[in-house]
Amino acid sequence: MMKKTAVILGAYGFIGAACAKALQRRGFSVTGVGRSKTAAAKVLPGIDWVFRDIADVSVSDWRTLLRNADVVVNASGALQDGARDNLTAIHETAIRNICEALKDSDTRFVQISAAGVSEESPTDFFRSKARGDAVLMASGMDWIVLRPVLVIGAQAYGGTALLRAAAAFPFVQTMIAPQAEIKTVSVEDLAAAVAEASDGGLGSRFVADLTEDGTQTFSELTQTFRSWLGYPAWRYRLALPDWSLRLAGRAADALGWLGWRSPLRTNALLSLQGGITGDPAAWKDLGGASLRPLDETLADLPSTAQERSFARLYLLLPLAIGCLSLFWILSGAFGLVSLGAAKAVLTDQGVSSALAATAVIGGSIIDLILGITVLFRKWTRAACIGMIAVSFGYLGAGTVLTPHLWLDPLGVFVKVLPAIVLALVVSLVLEER
Repeated sequence: MMKKTAVILGAYGFIGAACAKALQRRGFSVTGVGRSKTAAAKVLPGIDWVFRDIADVSVSDWRTLLRNADVVVNASGALQDGARDNLTAIHETAIRNICEALKDSDTRFVQISAAGVSEESPTDFFRSKARGDAVLMASGMDWIVLRPVLVIGAQAYGGTALLRAAAAFPFVQTMIAPQAEIKTVSVEDLAAAVAEASDGGLGSRFVADLTEDGTQTFSELTQTFRSWLGYPAWRYRLALPDWSLRLAGRAADALGWLGWRSPLRTNALLSLQGGITGDPAAWKDLGGASLRPLDETLADLPSTAQERSFARLYLLLPLAIGCLSLFWILSGAFGLVSLGAAKAVLTDQGVSSALAATAVIGGSIIDLILGITVLFRKWTRAACIGMIAVSFGYLGAGTVLTPHLWLDPLGVFVKVLPAIVLALVVSLVLEER
């Protein structure tokens, strides 16, 4: 008997990877579609891959890519427009093109949407998701729309990473939308539901929220995660004013255009403040498998030293990158502003004035370039490696030309060493998948 074939869009993502494994367990042959060969090789090296940016795939290309698919699972998505994402292209145009490509076929399309989507939503994420769902439901295809609430899993990404970081915040609980009602679903339960729907046992052309029965406030949720991580309860609480959240959201939005997919962007904060809930009735009426409550989900997840280390590193990473950027930008700026004094350090050791000026100006420009490029997600690791290499170059040249600076009471050379280590740490903890 031939295996059924499933094609998963966004298969190396948090949800997509879990769906791929669940479908394989059900006997499907799985092909993944994604943009990054590197991410695919790390997350799911054992399946077939097609590398495309789904936002740019034409109808004819989709027709070719999906010609042998029994099921298409759409696990792709983006939280907000940014340097790497276009909501309209990902959530609407891609679905419209796939529906056109699969017109008159028997292929089933399982759409993983989000609970609470609506064209009247305050966020363009929910609005674009709702429009994409509507395109699919208006087609003549064999479709299913599943709408999960907040998805919890072992992989820390997006909302799950934010929860871990919020739970690990030292000394004080920062109260962000403390009374917002939140429901959760295990990523494993979500993936099992997708596999069950893909297999045809639940029928077709239905919409169902995937959610636990219970509800908790966001404040209760972070406390639950803190207990799961093994940290003692907070003794103090700090309610953050709305203006600070708006400011954080705008700052995260700006970082989005530098390639950073922060879970603190405006769409995420608005969604959180409005609550993340769903109604399990439709899924239960269909006879779908039971979805575990939060306490059972967490009981099946490891809470290890690695979890605690990640949670606190996630908090520190933006600060570390900001410090590196500031250090190198100021170093370059001070070198240009104080060109005469910087030249004198070299000319006093017998270096010609022209060579000293070239070295100071050239070094300052390199410092500025590294300090700026480290802020761009695409180039952060390369910039960190450049910082390490340039720092060793400075120390080597300085040791030859100005060895006395090693004994400088202000630690001119010594202070470069922790900067090297900081750049190394940042370069090693940038993994997203």
